[in-house]
Amino acid sequence: MQQLPQLLILMIRLFSKYSASSSKMVTFYFKNKDNSLTKVTTPIGQNLLQIAHKNEVDLEGACEQSLACSTCHVILPKQLYDKLPQPVPEEEDLLDLAYGLTETSRLGCQVKVDEKFENVIIQLPKATRNFYVDGHKPKPH
Repeated sequence: MQQLPQLLILMIRLFSKYSASSSKMVTFYFKNKDNSLTKVTTPIGQNLLQIAHKNEVDLEGACEQSLACSTCHVILPKQLYDKLPQPVPEEEDLLDLAYGLTETSRLGCQVKVDEKFENVIIQLPKATRNFYVDGHKPKPH
């Protein structure tokens, strides 16, 4: 019978630890195509595309995060880019198709936000390459 209270205490500790870590927030900015800034405050652990869509930032994401296009291309500051994990080969291949590619380009769907993003400005390129012939621009779900 004494194991039940100990198990309950352990579960409460794990839940408290998880809740505290998942509630950490970070604030940063998207520099839009018109050079205006959109300030966002978001929980750590989401990717840039998810955050952009939740904050009505015009970042396309035509493949819905399936790593099959380059429409969520973003440009990171060099000091942030150098601190992040390297892109996987599939991301590098897709970045070759991105409009306005730079040395610090990444796909927003592949970059998870953490404490390093605090007060950083994420640049959106002036255009994207979407291979829809009719100019269709998918809306986020």
